[in-house]
This record gives sequence, structure tokens and C-alpha cells, in this order.
Amino acid sequence: MSADCRVEIRPLTGAMGAELSGVNLSEVDDAEFAAIEDALYRYGAIVIRDQRLSHPEHLAFARRFGDLEEHPIVRGLDEFPEIIKIHKAAGDAATFGIGWHSDNSFTERPSLGSVLYAETVPPVGGDTLFASQYLAFEQLSAGMRRMLSGMRAVHSARAAYTAPTTRAKYDGKTTMSYRYSDDVEAEVVHPVVRTHPATGRQALYVNPMFTVRFEDMTESESRPLLDFLFRHAVREDFQCRVRWQVGSVALWDNRCVLHSALDDCQGDERVHYRVTVRGETPR
Repeated sequence: MSADCRVEIRPLTGAMGAELSGVNLSEVDDAEFAAIEDALYRYGAIVIRDQRLSHPEHLAFARRFGDLEEHPIVRGLDEFPEIIKIHKAAGDAATFGIGWHSDNSFTERPSLGSVLYAETVPPVGGDTLFASQYLAFEQLSAGMRRMLSGMRAVHSARAAYTAPTTRAKYDGKTTMSYRYSDDVEAEVVHPVVRTHPATGRQALYVNPMFTVRFEDMTESESRPLLDFLFRHAVREDFQCRVRWQVGSVALWDNRCVLHSALDDCQGDERVHYRVTVRGETPR
């Protein structure tokens, strides 16, 4: 990192997360990007305030991390299909991103990271929670770590994208709209514990939104252990919280972090734009 790089970092909690300042994401130089990437890998999730990003600038910044992806189910913007407008109109209940998950873990190459930009935020509420899956794995017993390290789990979008709250979205009659495809019903298998390719650390890799069972086991057989892991993975001492402001940008590493948006602002509009970076096959 060059001596004139002025990116400042303030940790959010002792577990994970940081707030960065001193950078304009619409014109990031190499030294600044190196500082941002290093902070992302170190803290798992970071937030940068007071940004003004056009859609092309949003895409250009996210592309610094790798190839971008179009969501296989949620419709992106017509002109910028890699951008999802996450829109909750005033009076609507939030339905997208509610519940703990890792973005697109139901695909063969789940999202590496996500870049979320806040355009309209409620006066209070609508925060996003994050939980470190490094800590979730490391704070299991040695026996549990050994057992889980040899296991694989099945992920699917089926439950999340066929729930009653999602069905109208396929008809294009809601604020956000989906497209039905084979991706909704497909199943993929990933290791229960994955190794981060950049840090070398191991992270728990199951989530209640998309993980349905262990490989070669039934859902009922899998349920007791999965329920324990889902509770354990989001312990308060593994978490940080991002309180949104207009112009805030949050980045998180889906390979080692779970997140969940809070639905506590039903009377107010909330608009974010999300871009995801294509990841690798989990190992």
C-alpha cells in the first residue's frame, strides 16, 4: 500500500465488520482498492459512507473483484442486468434478503462477494446483520469440527423462491419480479466447511435459507444437526450490524459471512442496488 493512501478503518465489533472512510468508490486507485480488498478479507464485511454511485460506476467498482453475475431468478435492471434493484415500497413487507443466508449458495459457483448501495433508507430500521462463519467454525468443539470437515450438504433455492411471499413476483405484479427457471428447483452439493482461497481460513458453509440436508441423508435425518448449526452460526458474539444511510455502500464476503436484512420498517420505502461477484466452486 502506498504511503499516500488515506483509507481509514474503524472496526465495528470485536467479531467482524469495519467502517472505512477516506475513499471515493467512483474513482478508486490501485492503492485504495488494495486497502479495501485487504479490509474485506480481514473483517468479512465493510461499509463505506457518503458515496454517490451511478449504475456504471457501481458495476465498475464491483468488477475490480472479478467477473459479475446475473441473478438466476431475480430480474435485474433492463439496461444493467447485473444490478438488482432491491425495492420495498412503503407499506410493503420486505421479502428479499430477510433471513440468514449466503448469496446464491444454491449455485455451482456461489457469489464471491456482494456490493450493496443504499439509495433510499427509512428514518429508522431496515438494518443488515452479518455473522462471521470463521468464528462459527472455530468455536465448535474439536470433535464437531472433525466430523463436519468430512461432510457435504445439499443447497437449493426451492423453499426460498416458492414460498407464498414470492409467488406473485413471477407474475410481474410486485415491486420486485422474478423469472421461473430450472434454477429454482435445482440442487447442488457443497462442503459443509470450506477453505477461503485468499485467507486459507476455514469457515462453516451452511445457511437456513438454502441448505436443505446433508449429502446421502434425508431432510428429517439432517434436521437436528442443521438446526443446531443454524443457531450456532449466528450467535450474537459472531455478529456486526450495519445501520444504513443514504449513500452507504456495504461489501461482504459470501464465502465466510452470513447476512440477514431486518424487516422492521414496513411503513417506509427502502431502495438498494446490489451487484454480486461470481465466485469459485467451494472447496
